[in-house]
Amino acid sequence: MLNSTSKLLKIFPPEFAHSLTINILKYLNLRNNNFDDPILSQHLFGLDFPNPIGLAAGFDKNAEIIKSMFSLGFGFVEVGTVTPLPQKGNPKPRVFRLTEDKAIINSLGFNNKGSKKVKKNIIKFQKSLKESRLIGVNIGKNKSSINAIDDYLFCMDELGSIASYITINISSPNTEGLRDLQLRGNIEELIKKINRKRESFNTINKKPILIKISPDLNDDQLRDIALISLANNIDGLIVANSTTEREISIKSQNKNKIGGLSGKPLFNKSNIILRKMYTLTNGQISLIGVGGISTGSDCYEKIKSGASLTQLYSALIYSGPLLISQMKKELVDLIKTDGYKNIAAVIGKSV
Repeated sequence: MLNSTSKLLKIFPPEFAHSLTINILKYLNLRNNNFDDPILSQHLFGLDFPNPIGLAAGFDKNAEIIKSMFSLGFGFVEVGTVTPLPQKGNPKPRVFRLTEDKAIINSLGFNNKGSKKVKKNIIKFQKSLKESRLIGVNIGKNKSSINAIDDYLFCMDELGSIASYITINISSPNTEGLRDLQLRGNIEELIKKINRKRESFNTINKKPILIKISPDLNDDQLRDIALISLANNIDGLIVANSTTEREISIKSQNKNKIGGLSGKPLFNKSNIILRKMYTLTNGQISLIGVGGISTGSDCYEKIKSGASLTQLYSALIYSGPLLISQMKKELVDLIKTDGYKNIAAVIGKSV
């Protein structure tokens, strides 16, 4: 039924189809596909991950379908991007399918219901649990904000107590000036203030901090981010967000639409950045590999390229909801075939 519904949704415009999916999954009681082979488990930045496949931010912006996402078999779910205040985002149309390329272009602009609503939704989900689940919260700035750093600090105050970890999103190409926060002086100031805020929390609320970076950074910028992250005890880096660049090989007539490109064409590009960042950090910071993952083999390659964990989004649109359980089986087979004891032993083996 789920796969049939997924195929049917493709006849609708992409953003409407996504909204319809969210509304269906809110009320659908999915069978739990949460079995995880112990070979896939890891303990990273103080958290126990049952498997390395997570839902990337952007799919469940408002934390409305967390239960359904875990039922599909994800090891962790990242909601958002969440801003302090609700905002509508950029003008429509702002989401485009590139079906021939198994890709998506979006210029959404952090459309979300705001930090207070997202907090309420997460708390509601957590109260329904019999066992804990890992929920990352991806935070960003409001478009109208005068001081971006203040927005991140506000979201930490609002959401830090109920998140498993916090992701600082400074790499979306769809909010004007946001990527400037990745520049050396800006990111250094941001991280220092983020750390001071975290240190002001009581022990139970001192959550891991991750930074989500762009795949369009040059080598000097990557080096700066690596050094600053190491110096300031950042727990993890998410590599990487969508790209504004377009490969010649992209076939779809929508390839020149404005926005960030995600999906299969990003796979090789993001892997190059991933391997560079693993080398620059000497494997001392946990990396989450994102970009173009659609199979267990893709996930395995990300991990061999230096990722401890992975995330996906676009592949759900093209491959349907049964994808995650299939990927986990494939991943286990690859680990055993190559003679590794567990997933942790695979990290960085091709770097």
